[in-house]
Amino acid sequence: MEIRNLGASGLKISAISYGNWLTHGSQVEEDAALACVRQALEEGITTFDTADVYANTAAETVLGKALAGERRAGLEIFTKVYWPTGPGAHNDHGLSRKHIMESIDGSLSRLGTDYVDLYQAHRYDHETPLEETMEAFADVVRAGKALYIGVSEWRAEEIRAAHALARELRVPLVSNQPQYNMLWRVIEAEVVPTCEELGMGQVVWSPIAQGALTGKYKPGEQPPPGSRGTDEKGGSNMISRWLKDDVLERVQRLQPIADEAGLSLAQLAVAWVLQNPNVSSAIIGASRPEQVTENVKAAGVTLDASTLSAIDEVVGDVAERDPQKTQSPAKRDFG
Repeated sequence: MEIRNLGASGLKISAISYGNWLTHGSQVEEDAALACVRQALEEGITTFDTADVYANTAAETVLGKALAGERRAGLEIFTKVYWPTGPGAHNDHGLSRKHIMESIDGSLSRLGTDYVDLYQAHRYDHETPLEETMEAFADVVRAGKALYIGVSEWRAEEIRAAHALARELRVPLVSNQPQYNMLWRVIEAEVVPTCEELGMGQVVWSPIAQGALTGKYKPGEQPPPGSRGTDEKGGSNMISRWLKDDVLERVQRLQPIADEAGLSLAQLAVAWVLQNPNVSSAIIGASRPEQVTENVKAAGVTLDASTLSAIDEVVGDVAERDPQKTQSPAKRDFG
């Protein structure tokens, strides 16, 4: 497993991290989830990402159980705060001091650890002063409950403002967690240059576009039975944007490029995001252990310039590049 620094910080993480967003506590049974984590550990993954909102806190509980007994200093555990948890009352979401302070304690209890390595703001909160949010995160760090802080899906100007406050408060804001893959490149124009300047790294999610870049979804055909495209617990909603014939036709045209590189399409997709020097780690998920084994083979792969150019030519205008697509809810209206 390739090991990389998280941005310009001294924290070293695995180039491929394991995340349990759409699986643990919801889509797959607990035994299967535990098997996937064990396989991730076997493959050399040391970095694990979750969030309190995943399966309404159940994902953190499953991950905590899966990592119980492992040497804590040999792991990097990430979690996030913002979205509604619990009954969804008026203080059960957002980035207020109250919600952050209560959420970190809940996350630590579920994860079975005294601290997380990275505590992330899951979205930008337009209804709470940024100063309040950053001061609360600073207090979490000073209390020893988190070692570093990060953000997820924040715009370039939001990241810059938070970083300035973090410097004043003398706490390490080191990362952003955005969606990033061959088909979704909205961070490239503004977020990546800003983070490079500030010494922050990207921990990217959905490197295979929820499975659309695996090649198993064919243009003009229904999604395969049992695939994420047929999952009614949330998976189908997330992947539906990619299940269009023009997109799927381009994905099929990537197969010869993957063959030439000696990779599967999924491995090519993960390797592609890792070529971006601002990407510190790519988060993979799995419902079966063998998926972990396949995807980790992308670690340490170098794609040459001609391969990268060929990918760009095939994907062309179906890739989304508009930086305005990175946005947080204007208000906390979660129904």
